[in-house]
Amino acid sequence: MLWLVEASFSRLIILVCAVVTVVQGADPWGVTCTPTPICAVKGSKVQIRCSYRHPSRIDDLDVAVKKAFWFTKVQDGEPVDLREASEYTGRVKYDCGNKACTLTITDLRDSDSAVYQFRFTTNHLTGSFTGSPGVSLSVTGVKVISTKMSACLIGDCSESSVECRTSCSPTPSLSYICSYYLITKSWFVAERKDEELYHPPAVDLLNDPEFTARVEVLDPGQGLSTLRIKNLRLSDSAQYRFTFKSQSFEWNRSFPGTTLTVTDVQVIWSPIGPTLTCHSSCLLSGRPSFVWYENGTKIPGETSPTFKGFLHPENNYSCSYEHHHSSPVYAPKVPLVQLSQPGDILKDSSVSLTCSSDANPPPAYTWYKENQTLLNRAAQLVFSYIPMSDSGEYYCTAENTLGKTASKSVLINVKYAPQSSSVSVSPSGEIMEGSSVTLTCSSDANPAANYTWYKENRALLQGPEGVYHLSSISSEDSGVYSCKSENQYGRINSTSLHLDVQYAPKPPSVSVSPSGEIMEGSSVTLTCSSDANPAAHYTWYKEDEDSPTESGQNFTITNITAEHGGKYQCEAQNTHGRSKATLHLVLPGSWKSALIGSAAAVFLAVTLLSVLLLIR
Repeated sequence: MLWLVEASFSRLIILVCAVVTVVQGADPWGVTCTPTPICAVKGSKVQIRCSYRHPSRIDDLDVAVKKAFWFTKVQDGEPVDLREASEYTGRVKYDCGNKACTLTITDLRDSDSAVYQFRFTTNHLTGSFTGSPGVSLSVTGVKVISTKMSACLIGDCSESSVECRTSCSPTPSLSYICSYYLITKSWFVAERKDEELYHPPAVDLLNDPEFTARVEVLDPGQGLSTLRIKNLRLSDSAQYRFTFKSQSFEWNRSFPGTTLTVTDVQVIWSPIGPTLTCHSSCLLSGRPSFVWYENGTKIPGETSPTFKGFLHPENNYSCSYEHHHSSPVYAPKVPLVQLSQPGDILKDSSVSLTCSSDANPPPAYTWYKENQTLLNRAAQLVFSYIPMSDSGEYYCTAENTLGKTASKSVLINVKYAPQSSSVSVSPSGEIMEGSSVTLTCSSDANPAANYTWYKENRALLQGPEGVYHLSSISSEDSGVYSCKSENQYGRINSTSLHLDVQYAPKPPSVSVSPSGEIMEGSSVTLTCSSDANPAAHYTWYKEDEDSPTESGQNFTITNITAEHGGKYQCEAQNTHGRSKATLHLVLPGSWKSALIGSAAAVFLAVTLLSVLLLIR
């Protein structure tokens, strides 16, 4: 199918009319400017040249020019130099010498239309002159006249032409060459170059690979040019612009051109019904004929632009008009969820989930967490600094006007080094010797930590369980315990736990001080010691006496006599039990009595033996 564009220049070519300025005044003074009234195109540049004259001497003083400039405005009675006017910044240039000066204005604007006057001053107090009436500059643009501003992929779209026109009357020496080019989705950016605005060149469609063998420019002359595009594509929808030049001017600026809209047959869903409608912006007059398809197979009897049959969510539907087939419409397929990074997801890292589904029209996406919590209505779910609490299963849904589908769940497992570590004991409370005790090391880590047990900084056990078991604890197991939690991402030491094993007093040991022979009248100290937890309390008893003799670990007897001799018993006691031990205290007086008794017994035994012998 052919498409032709008729467009008109969107900007006016401004003819700048320069007026020759002849100085009115004394013969030695004068200003002459050329050319005559100037027409210039907006965006181009213009040059105005003025020559001037002045006396060589005044009052025996050699005359010299101090300043030469152009102006369009007078402020506070003084002309404003164009170089000092903000609207001309970077766009004016003077080239003066040999009693002549040329003004150059680049990147012409509509506001530049004005009367430009030249003025020069000399070193003499009265030696200044202004050219009058000045040079009249008219700035205009180029207009593109188009009889058809859009084209259709289907239907009867007639040919169009482009005519280049300006507000400056063409002369036999003025001709236009229109070359078409396409600008898509971007604008040229002006940049400084040699104190002038430089505009990057456009790509001629004849040299554009996207339009190779599909474009043709017809130029019948007389300022008329026609662009023909074959085999239109949806991607050809754009704004078409062109440049032109004359013998004295070349136009390189971007300006509004002709807008081409390429359309296609499409299926539109209506929530009322619901129904499908076959639509094209290039419908022919009369009774158009439509064909409907389900999964690519023609549906018999459906010739209306509206399809009201049953819409199966797993099928796709399309239509055709004038042998142009629409794209099929269908509900979203099962969405695919993609994770932004492979491997382990570490705490505080950046993670994103992307949901995608094949659907027409394109679906809207929604993200959920395992407990049906709505998280986000977008195709992507982003965690800038993912915390530990965001571990869990996630899924998304894709929904368009024809249906809704959910994805499979994706597990996010946030990994991190052990965050804390503590030691606990079971059972709690007092720990009795011989009981069973379990120490547990707890740590928050992912993956689970390995544990190492220590007693007084001495390693005891290592393993993944985090449990240290003492089946029959003894007093030797008392001490300070701790553990270390460790995985591949880090390690941490726990707080310390003091294990206090309690037990009843062990059998006491007793001693006397001073040791050796005890002299009558001296002092002795009896001492009782027993291993116990908690510490034992001590009580002393003397043989054949019911009441305690003394309490305390030490029992001191002063000014000792024979009566103090005998057996003493020490009892050690705490909350868990008691234990006793006996000490035999032998004094000098009791030793002599025992010796006399022994001698008497021996004498009696000898006497009885002699009597028996005599009887025999």
